[in-house]
Amino acid sequence: MKKPTQLIHAGRDKAYTGYAVNPPLVRASTIVFDTFAELKHAAAHAGDRVPFYGRRGTDTHFALQAAMCELEGGAGCALYPCGSAAVSGALLAFLTAGDHVLMVDSVYEPTRALCDKVLKSLGIDTEYYDPLIGANIADLIKPNTRVIFLESPGSLTFEVQDIPAICAVAKQHNIVTILDNTWASPILCQPFALGVDVSIQAATKYIVGHSDIMLGTATANEQHWPQLRDHSYLLGYCASADDAYTALRGLRTLGVRLQQHEKSALAVVDWLLQRPEVAQIYHPALPSHPGHAIFKRDFSGSNGLFSFALKQGNQKQIAAFVEGMQHFKMGFSWGGYESLITATMQLQSQRTATTWPQQGPLLRLHIGLEHVDDLIADLAQAFVRYNSVA
Repeated sequence: MKKPTQLIHAGRDKAYTGYAVNPPLVRASTIVFDTFAELKHAAAHAGDRVPFYGRRGTDTHFALQAAMCELEGGAGCALYPCGSAAVSGALLAFLTAGDHVLMVDSVYEPTRALCDKVLKSLGIDTEYYDPLIGANIADLIKPNTRVIFLESPGSLTFEVQDIPAICAVAKQHNIVTILDNTWASPILCQPFALGVDVSIQAATKYIVGHSDIMLGTATANEQHWPQLRDHSYLLGYCASADDAYTALRGLRTLGVRLQQHEKSALAVVDWLLQRPEVAQIYHPALPSHPGHAIFKRDFSGSNGLFSFALKQGNQKQIAAFVEGMQHFKMGFSWGGYESLITATMQLQSQRTATTWPQQGPLLRLHIGLEHVDDLIADLAQAFVRYNSVA
């Protein structure tokens, strides 16, 4: 079945939908049972999407979990109140005091903070590695290495990792691989086909698609699902039925939204390539991009998120650039229907294993669903403001 068709049908088993098109919204904390035998059965089937207690989920949650497993290829899916919770929940499911985790140097900044503060306080050692290391990650493995964490493409600069090569090394050493697959959504990259053990989505972004829900998912293969499921439940992670329902609705239009995000973003990239102020554009679809050949091999397309570095720029110039935009709004997150812009003045402070080559500031754009001509006109005026400031 092709992905656009899967997006329409995933999670719509009759067991969840009944006589309706969509699974109903079922809110519950307490689940009640008619017999003691039914209660015992529910308690004993934690992994079978059997209602037991609200935190395990209702049919609304089960429908989303089933959809994520079908779309990404996993055996089970845990839900979390946000993407960062999915990251922490997955890491804490497989790490304990005295363990060593290999973390990609281009990782999302809150994940780095989690490692440097929370994991460190628990006696877990984090070592950062070059996102382009590939199979040479074998040189960094220690006897106590338990997890290799990947994010491909990487946050802000979008380096594409050789996921199959890294996962092959990990399997040789019985190390769990966890991938933050949010950029690709569930449809642009098939993590389990590439050898990943656990795939994370910040469903807040493209899955929900409308900037109004916080939600995370972690989908695991058959071997690692029981441990992820049990640890996440014991740590108290759960999501509301309303948020799960909204995410299911977002999945239905994910394919067509991504097509437009990609088309418009590539048009903006083509325009930015002509700007003399731009030092480099960081978009995996560009042949000059680090890991582009791997991107062509492992991904079926791109989306609306990319960055570009300016040749130079001080605080006043960047403020002039980002203030006064008509369509690009300043704000964190991405993946909604709206266009966003953020700026990073100095990226090297967020790297420890690699050196950031650009001297100028980095601007990250999320290209939304507005008409691309309006977005380009907005950026053109931003460059006028930028160039008018000394």
